[in-house]
Amino acid sequence: MLDPTDYAQLDAVGLRELMANGEVSAAEVEEAARVALTSVADDLGALTQPLFETALAHEADGPLGGVPFVIKDSGPFARGVPFAFGSRAIHGVADADHELMSRFRRAGLAAIGQTCAPELGLNFATESRRYGVTRNPWNRERGVGGSSGGAAALVASGAVPVAHGSDGAGSIRIPAACCGVVGLKPSRGTTTSGPPVRGGLPMGVDFAVTRTVRDTAVLLDAAATPDTIRSPAGPYAKLVIVDPGRLRIGFATESWAGVDVDAEIAAVTRGVADTLDWIGHDVAETTPAIDQREVVDALLLAIHAAGRALLLAPRRPETRLLEAVSRSIVAETAAMTDEDVDRFALGQRHVTTSVERSFDGLDLLVMPVTAQLPLRHGTLDYDDPRWAARTWIERILEYGPFTAAFNVSGHPAISLPLGQSRSGMPIGVQLVARIAREDLLVQVAGQLEQAMPWAGRQPPIFAG
Repeated sequence: MLDPTDYAQLDAVGLRELMANGEVSAAEVEEAARVALTSVADDLGALTQPLFETALAHEADGPLGGVPFVIKDSGPFARGVPFAFGSRAIHGVADADHELMSRFRRAGLAAIGQTCAPELGLNFATESRRYGVTRNPWNRERGVGGSSGGAAALVASGAVPVAHGSDGAGSIRIPAACCGVVGLKPSRGTTTSGPPVRGGLPMGVDFAVTRTVRDTAVLLDAAATPDTIRSPAGPYAKLVIVDPGRLRIGFATESWAGVDVDAEIAAVTRGVADTLDWIGHDVAETTPAIDQREVVDALLLAIHAAGRALLLAPRRPETRLLEAVSRSIVAETAAMTDEDVDRFALGQRHVTTSVERSFDGLDLLVMPVTAQLPLRHGTLDYDDPRWAARTWIERILEYGPFTAAFNVSGHPAISLPLGQSRSGMPIGVQLVARIAREDLLVQVAGQLEQAMPWAGRQPPIFAG
């Protein structure tokens, strides 16, 4: 039998190697995962329901065949699995697999549970009236970020090595930073194109959170769309240990939104820049010229796409059961004009141009993920009726000002757990690349994992 404590120490690649070598069976790995998940479930509040009775169907011979996995409550994702979008007002069952879930099955991932998310995924805190609060394994009094907070909490606690996440404004990278794990948001279209946005381009992307860069790379190979532009150097999994050569890297510790950045977060970011310089890259400070007001305008396209989906749903949710911000979004969406759409779409085009110009003379950008350490529960209250759609976006971007611009523009970005605060909370640092240059993110992330390793860190709440 595989001891749950030993199981929790292994990443997805490590578990798959044990199974491939015949040292443990897939059934033993699944049983260890179930024990691990159960051991942290009550402390974290990260699961929407009891574990599935049996793992969802998957290809046992896939590159990650038999590796335990959990999916996010972000809508109809896996055939036959109920979903609620984190809402008391939504009750559905997926009648087909999402395109990415089909690839996860072919990769061999064995889904055995579903993770909590805030209502409609529109919060940087994983808290909802339906599921309650998801707690951080590093400190139960602190949040896990959002919206893929349940996923990040379970990966950080060793319950599963990899978990499905989605990212429409930072929802993979912010939980990864809060929980001390790896969170990649691929380029628009690399894994998924996201839901359609009236007047603009999709901003949401589905992928995953992991504990190691090699897991992220292997899963990206398995999950990328068939027509994804890949590096001529070969599969992402091989690039983790390939030297990318001397890159031109710009780093920023101040927010273009004018939000104050916690001194410890800024110091860790500067330390990462120093490490990249020591590795041999050309590193210099930069200031991306991005207008946060236009980022907000662009995000309103995506926010109102969610409102439109509710308005057009065959079974329209009961408004009284929605949380306050969702009610505001539905009302504003119903009143939105073509002029509003044109203005928001113009914001997306301007932000995209600004991000592209930020790469002039540079290969990568380095910056924080959040402006503050993980927040206390209730700080970002989605059920507070004083917030309209715009003011709510402005509020959550005060906490996470560095991520959403790259959803708007479609650029790939990854959060890495490269530091800790004096109080022991994780600090994530974000790397951003040009469109379709996930290869550089994987290579430099691999360098930083070697130079600034995080594998030895364990939160107080840890499986086994």
